[in-house]
Amino acid sequence: MEGSESEAIFDTLNLNPQLFINETLNTVDDLLNDAFDFYLQEASKLLKVEVTDCSQELTKGVNYIRNMIQSSLDKRLAMWEKYCLRHCFTVPEGFSLPKNDELLASSSMIQDALADPDVDAELDSLRNKLTLVGAETDKLNSELKELERQSASSGHCAGLINEALQLYEDTSVQDMFQEMMQTATELRVKMKKLKTRQAGKLEHERAERIHNSLTDYFTVNPKKGLSNAKLDDLHEFLAELKKM
Repeated sequence: MEGSESEAIFDTLNLNPQLFINETLNTVDDLLNDAFDFYLQEASKLLKVEVTDCSQELTKGVNYIRNMIQSSLDKRLAMWEKYCLRHCFTVPEGFSLPKNDELLASSSMIQDALADPDVDAELDSLRNKLTLVGAETDKLNSELKELERQSASSGHCAGLINEALQLYEDTSVQDMFQEMMQTATELRVKMKKLKTRQAGKLEHERAERIHNSLTDYFTVNPKKGLSNAKLDDLHEFLAELKKM
């Protein structure tokens, strides 16, 4: 790049691409050295070899890794430097800087445009319109979200109604309902018969107990008979019957 047209143009603008590249390379070297110095320090603390013979071996190992990485990094950075000088800091052929008068005229036009009150008023108007549009957009977004929520809720309700109607119209469900009603009726009849049977059984058992009591009484008092029984004996006999 030295002695080229690109270098002359950059010198005119008080720019030095090679200086920028050199500073970048030096920064990378400094970062690499600081990183490995910190790595060696922390490794010595963890391995507790700061004041032992193993410290030298650890230093040799770290330096070996550093040199290996430094060598690979230098090759890549050399390629990067060539690429920058050939492509990034090369101006097209025939390129020329504008004259000083042209630069001053262009700068004056820009300053006049920036100082124009009409331009400032138009910018303020655009800012206000932009603010109003933003507020309207937020409002429309809120309304859209509310409509989406209502639509989702209505769709959910419609789905539930359709499901219920489908179940109602399904013949298998109707048949199942009729079968359940018939089974309930049959169960009610069977329960009624069971209650009647149990009541008759209880009445039969009660009559049998009364008969047994009478038999026991006349067995104990065979000569008295019911007509010859005393009033107290009859009261006692009735009391026993009530307990049954």
